[in-house]
Amino acid sequence: MRKHGVPFDLAERALCDPFSLSVLDPCTTEIRWRTVGKPSSASHVVLFVVHTWPDDEDGEGRIISARRAAPSERKAYEEGQF
Repeated sequence: MRKHGVPFDLAERALCDPFSLSVLDPCTTEIRWRTVGKPSSASHVVLFVVHTWPDDEDGEGRIISARRAAPSERKAYEEGQF
């Protein structure tokens, strides 16, 4: 995430966006998701986050990468179709 300049807490909050959209990542080594979402309802920034979900209630997910969404990803978020 340092590479793209997105702080971890913003990426984490984007995953909590009630309007976030997720699709399965084509990664073959583990189950990963691609999510677009906003870190807050007042934010104008849409983030693209690659992450895993917890395997069970006690497990933890992991954020792999986070960056500002590309224009096409932002449009998909705004239209609710990712």
